Amino acid sequence: MSHKLIDHSPDVKKLRDNGYEVEVIGNYLLMHSVPYLSANKEVVKGTLVSNVSIANNQVTKPNTHVIHFAGEFPCNIDGTIIRQLQHSSRTTNLTDKIVVNHSFSNKPANGYQNYYDKMVQYAEIISAPARNIDPSVTARTYKVIESLDEESVLNYSDTNSSKAEIEAINQKLSGLKIGIIGLGGTGSYILDFIAKTYVGEIHLYDGDKFLQHNAFRAPSAPSLEELNESVLKVDYLYNIYSKMHKHIITHGLFINESNVGMLKDLDFVFVCIDKSEIKELIFKKLEDKGVEFIDTGIGVERVDDSLIGMIRTTTSTKNKRDHVWNGCISFADEDNEEYASNIQIAPLNCLNAAFAVIKFYKRYGVLNDLENEHHSTYSINVNQLVSDEISA
Repeated sequence: MSHKLIDHSPDVKKLRDNGYEVEVIGNYLLMHSVPYLSANKEVVKGTLVSNVSIANNQVTKPNTHVIHFAGEFPCNIDGTIIRQLQHSSRTTNLTDKIVVNHSFSNKPANGYQNYYDKMVQYAEIISAPARNIDPSVTARTYKVIESLDEESVLNYSDTNSSKAEIEAINQKLSGLKIGIIGLGGTGSYILDFIAKTYVGEIHLYDGDKFLQHNAFRAPSAPSLEELNESVLKVDYLYNIYSKMHKHIITHGLFINESNVGMLKDLDFVFVCIDKSEIKELIFKKLEDKGVEFIDTGIGVERVDDSLIGMIRTTTSTKNKRDHVWNGCISFADEDNEEYASNIQIAPLNCLNAAFAVIKFYKRYGVLNDLENEHHSTYSINVNQLVSDEISA
């Protein structure tokens, strides 16, 4: 990442100013050229890697005493490993640019108060046996690493991923162009989830205005003044989620025969509308262009003094599309009076969106998928989730 972040973080700047070969990549602090003794009693060099906590574009206090290492396991002068460091040994891709081989654990009584103390302490422990062989070796190389700013789609670092060490997994979504057609309850919750990912672009399609009843079906809490502005849904949601994701592109229109071609360059589409004629048009265009998609649906009705209903998630992929036309999705325009009214069903919209995004994650390997279902339904009153249209 940038020199700007290092300059604004006193303990990391101190490492650099004292000659340590440091850089920040994503949410990881790296110290290169740390000398250590191999099992063959040779002096070699490795890299210490610590996740970093960032707030207000500054590195804060370390949230763990554990550190990673890229290289062989450091050894004592007799060739045995330094057991006081031993934590776990497994080659792991922390990101597409950072691969580590071990993690070490050495915790002071009060933990590490800053990253300078943490990195130097580990470097000293690792390097001590090597200095017995060659007193001139040191991790303080004074080599300057020209780290360039990485062009991230997010306006601030995803420290949640780095803390959980799943950044490399989440990077599988990088560069994808995603479309969300219909920004009502379900579509707006899908945007809420997708805006927190590394997808390259998020295209929003809806010609409706964000009105009072929408406030009770969507994430966020608009003020009365905001509702009175009667802006388009895509613009209202852009103003919220562009604070997090840089590449949200709005299309304040309804998809129809004259503009459906604008979907051809997308990688994946979420369809969150209930107009059957337009759905057919969209599905055919996406299939023709080889674009995968998920169609969402909610059916709610009143029974006595409560509501019952079903949530549907139907996935169409390059390997399986027939079920879309064979009964899984209804193309009949039937008005659902309960859904069209102002009955509060935000939890169902959110759940429908969650099912859709979970399936999207599975399609790109972020989440494991053993079932490979292409159609699932959740029945509210019996709390039952059923998977159908299994693909080999």
